[in-house]
Amino acid sequence: MAKSPDDATATMIANLKEKTGKSLEQWVKIAAASKLPKHGEIVAMLKKDHGLTHGYANLVAHSTLKSAASDAEPDDLVAAQYGGAKAGLKPIYDALVAAIVKFGKDVEFAPKKAYVSVRRAKQFAILQPSTANRLDVGINLKGSAPTDRLEASGSFNAMVSHRVRLSDPKEVDKQLTGWLKQAYDAAG
Repeated sequence: MAKSPDDATATMIANLKEKTGKSLEQWVKIAAASKLPKHGEIVAMLKKDHGLTHGYANLVAHSTLKSAASDAEPDDLVAAQYGGAKAGLKPIYDALVAAIVKFGKDVEFAPKKAYVSVRRAKQFAILQPSTANRLDVGINLKGSAPTDRLEASGSFNAMVSHRVRLSDPKEVDKQLTGWLKQAYDAAG
């Protein structure tokens, strides 16, 4: 059975000193001393200057900035994503969630600051309100040829292989749910 995100983080923290020679607290001091204000800058510095892997650098950056999305309530993160100008996209999100939960009891929705990660044993999709009138569905379908609708993800998000752009809840159709189900099956 897959570990929860909290369990995985606890394991990383427990292994950090053995793998890197320093504890989380020591790495946070190093990162804080850099006075870098942005998460990505801290990650890049830790990787380049100290040889940390991306996962450990990400952990240290979140701890340094105290910005881990897991510290926020999931409902608050989703509400923030679909607030203001993007409020009209919430029915699309709701339709996607309603379709995806039918795949199995092991589906997990993990809201982040800008999107919702959809996981089984591993992430198979992301739901992201990208503009005021478009919600992007990132799908892990490695090996599937892009089509007019199922685009290669390109620069959208490196954690998925394809993207589908939605502007209406009616677009959450059999074709899209088929691709999502295929990705869900592969993530098991």
